[in-house]
Amino acid sequence: MNKALANMPTTIQIDGSQGEGGGQILRTALALSMITGQAFELINIRAGRKKPGLMRQHLVCVQASQQISQAYVEGAELHSQRLYFAPQYVQSGKYQFQIGSAGSTTLVLQTLLPVFLLQNEVSELTISGGTHNPLAPTADFIEQCFLAALTKIGIHVDFKLNKAGFFPIGAGEIQVTIQPWQHRNKMSLLDRGTLQCTEAFAATLNLSEEAQIAQRELAALNKRLKLDTQKQFQLNGISQGNTVYVKLEHKHHTQLFTSLGEMRKSAEQIANHLAEQVKQYMETNAAVDEYLADQLLLPLALGQGGEFTAQCISEHTRTQAAMLEKFIDCEIEFIELGTNHFHVKVKV
Repeated sequence: MNKALANMPTTIQIDGSQGEGGGQILRTALALSMITGQAFELINIRAGRKKPGLMRQHLVCVQASQQISQAYVEGAELHSQRLYFAPQYVQSGKYQFQIGSAGSTTLVLQTLLPVFLLQNEVSELTISGGTHNPLAPTADFIEQCFLAALTKIGIHVDFKLNKAGFFPIGAGEIQVTIQPWQHRNKMSLLDRGTLQCTEAFAATLNLSEEAQIAQRELAALNKRLKLDTQKQFQLNGISQGNTVYVKLEHKHHTQLFTSLGEMRKSAEQIANHLAEQVKQYMETNAAVDEYLADQLLLPLALGQGGEFTAQCISEHTRTQAAMLEKFIDCEIEFIELGTNHFHVKVKV
């Protein structure tokens, strides 16, 4: 046995094929390992996926975590299906991470954010890669929905989208300043409150202006939803792409729904699909959507706990809850109140 491992605390064993079996198991394990100081061994990484093992963006999460926590690591290579990770101590400060592809900057941020929140000093991260990915929260969702919700429990993060990055080129950049989490409040978000404002935003990057993609998306959304305002804007960057999102501002909560342009889909198809998501949410009494429900569990388990209502509890969310209960002393309960209406309780 390696001498460095002789003094390590007991290792938490994790089967990466459990639940929905994706990269989130890895990201959550890395964050919680650095926070608790507990080493883990993860096997069968992304076993059920078409390309199993660590992809580039997962590897960046491992390397970034290793760098900020001086961790001892085994198995950190592309396509590896086993990883051993033993952190030492976390160092706050200024960091730059490059994914080197269109891999998601926001997923790397979600791995590191909880760790830096618990440090005593401010940290600044610059992460380069994809900012608007089909299988990850977009930069807009993180800034205007996820981080906005976290202010309720005393978390303050300054987020800047320096450059947008779309698949397959990426080359986007986010810059984030994380304040130490000093005043931890309990969350109670059972009711979203009355609707104050419905806004739609559409943006393009390096696409033909003649196609009028953003204008057409906004026109289609306006037909389907009662919009108070619509805004069109240009993004900065070297990739090509289109993003459109609807922001619903309620008295107690702001929820965002996003859609990305696709090669073989018209602007109207993209907008109609987005309008459908918004309408489904509006028909429920839940405060948060499926994706935000998933993202709130970790910060609540690290703080004072809390409760909220959610539109849907995905397999992803249930897997996340199981991971949290492995590392920290918390209890997460999902109670079905009705169709598309769940009560989520996080007890710490």
